[in-house]
Amino acid sequence: MSALRIGVCGNGTVGGGTIELLRDQASLLASRAGRPLALTRVGARRDRDDCPLGDVPVHRDLLEVAQAEDVDVLVECIGGTELARDLVETALRSGKSVVTANKALIAEHGNALLALAEECGQSLLCEAAVAGGIPILKALRDGMAANTVTEVSGIINGTGNFILTEMGAHQRSFDDVLAEAQALGYAEADPTFDVEGVDAAHKLSILAAMAFSTPLNFSGVFCEGISAVTPADIQFADELGYRIKHLGIAKAHADGVELRVHPTLLPKDALLANVDGVLNAVRLEGHAAGETVYSGAGAGRLPTASAVVADIVDLARAGAEPVHCLGVPVKALKALPTLPMEAVSSAWYLRLQAEDRPGVMSQLASCLGAEGISIEALIQKPPKAAAATVPVVVLTNTAREDALRRAVAAISALPGITEPHCIRIESLD
Repeated sequence: MSALRIGVCGNGTVGGGTIELLRDQASLLASRAGRPLALTRVGARRDRDDCPLGDVPVHRDLLEVAQAEDVDVLVECIGGTELARDLVETALRSGKSVVTANKALIAEHGNALLALAEECGQSLLCEAAVAGGIPILKALRDGMAANTVTEVSGIINGTGNFILTEMGAHQRSFDDVLAEAQALGYAEADPTFDVEGVDAAHKLSILAAMAFSTPLNFSGVFCEGISAVTPADIQFADELGYRIKHLGIAKAHADGVELRVHPTLLPKDALLANVDGVLNAVRLEGHAAGETVYSGAGAGRLPTASAVVADIVDLARAGAEPVHCLGVPVKALKALPTLPMEAVSSAWYLRLQAEDRPGVMSQLASCLGAEGISIEALIQKPPKAAAATVPVVVLTNTAREDALRRAVAAISALPGITEPHCIRIESLD
């Protein structure tokens, strides 16, 4: 069978890794794909000594690769959204399928791009856009095909997981560990997307679309970062039998779906609670398969390139038949309402500073009770010498977000109570 001809745009971390795998694993890939995978063109703004290309033509104008007659599949590894969208659209309209590692592109423009791919009779695949080397999208699309998936949850940003792991292991501040993450290359100079949850929200929107066969809905994802989590929160959580993780959570209900990214207390014996460092992990709940958990490298040169090449192999096996990225054609996707966060229920961790005097705790309990919220556990530390207030931690039973927020507003208005801070609790069972 003739070779599948591949053009790679971008020769940085992921693009360079993809080129390396196509070159070094050529024989293995040909046997598994049923045909050779031939790198025919590369689009790159600059040459790299660590990415030898031999006699493969290199184009500074990336659109030339998207329009080249000897390219069957375009691999987009340039990042960003504006140029990447132009590149993908050009490739699809030029009769080429596309593989991308670009989660922002898919999350923000994927609905239109997937519709265009089907209109053009081509495929647009994005395994590498979520969780790096973990084949989670294939697990959802293929392995869970017989399941009604009710929940997807996971640690889908390695930078945030590294920061929380280090804060907990060594009682270090957020700012201190963030600086280390930047020095190690885990976090960008501007770490906003990682630490404020935007990166995880991009990925969660892709996971939810595939899990629930619904259009991508990045704008519907509630997003809260980890910058307000303190070493004290991590220590209190530990005393109460929990660990704090930054989770993406998508749950399907009869009246809509929850889409949320935020710090979360998890019981210590939960599988996700024990995924540390820069690793990612995703948990699926299906009606037939039950709970399955997938963990591994969520980023990096070769892990992410591995996912890119896996998509290329899928296209080689499919031949002229398009592969539906979300498992079904775009016209078969069903729009689902997104539940507002006010209607979402969870248990809660509430930390505050309170004056050490009679009546304060009863007032706090009254504020919670007025909203129908009961206390599951409470920690009150003894006062330090000359300290005006003491730290108090309350764990509540399950409560709606709007009720909890009203209770916290009432607690904040009490004399002698300051600095209330809330984190959601999930049992994942």
